Amino acid sequence: MVSYARGIDALNQSLADIKNIDVSFEFFPPKTEQMEQTLWSSVERLAPLKPAYMSVTYGANSGERDRTHDVVKRIQNETGISAAPHLTCVDASREELVQIAKDYWDAGIRRIVALRGDLPPGVTETELYGADLVALLKEVADFDISVAAYPEVHPEAPNSQFDLLNLKRKVDAGADQAITQFFFDAEVFLRFRDRAAAAGIEANLIPGILPVTNYKTLVKFAGMTNVNVPNWLHRMYEGLDENDQTTRNLLGASISMDMVKILAKEGVRNFHFYTLNRSELSFAICHMLGLRAEQG
Repeated sequence: MVSYARGIDALNQSLADIKNIDVSFEFFPPKTEQMEQTLWSSVERLAPLKPAYMSVTYGANSGERDRTHDVVKRIQNETGISAAPHLTCVDASREELVQIAKDYWDAGIRRIVALRGDLPPGVTETELYGADLVALLKEVADFDISVAAYPEVHPEAPNSQFDLLNLKRKVDAGADQAITQFFFDAEVFLRFRDRAAAAGIEANLIPGILPVTNYKTLVKFAGMTNVNVPNWLHRMYEGLDENDQTTRNLLGASISMDMVKILAKEGVRNFHFYTLNRSELSFAICHMLGLRAEQG
């Protein structure tokens, strides 16, 4: 008990000089009634932390697009939190994208996360890319635009320099900030930030944080996105009972808290949490960072 108390005191001391933290949260449109209940429960739990915005992912089919539109507008209307829909250009014409952007602007949406999107099977090229979408959106209205960045290189990029230059094209086209793919080594982000600065990228780089709630899902996501899962993280989950979610949540929170603490001490003041529509770990990490829910 004494060692635990000392550990908490040390953590609090190390965070004492960290001020002016801003966070944002990402959700995805629910497909079932139960998932919808989970989503809105999480939105209600996290909204009192006054995040800079809440983003909502965007599917490739019209049904999921409509769900994204509905969730975004409800978040903004019911919570007063700025909502940021994801918008992809791989499966839409310029005319469709302009109309979607105008609809969002007319609905009071001022933030958009602009992405190329996943290419359909068998397709290797598309008419529009991320930089083209950014430019198109800026022509429609003065949106605050976030784009994607990849500290460990996009899976389709031939090398890291190509990937970095692609990020610079998006920023030069008008992107206001870049949200990174999740990662599990703070040094990966810090080295990427240095390389971006050297390449003349002045936009704010926001680390994407994925609190681990499901180890198998993490490994699956990492395999799809070219994210390295360190051996030490694999070892942390070895031998755990599949049904022991309490221990798994504690490990997930600990991993993310350690990384966020390092990044905050290195001057990072913005964090984007991939919530997977769950609030518990993101809320706990934000509390550790000193964010408190406003009391009614």
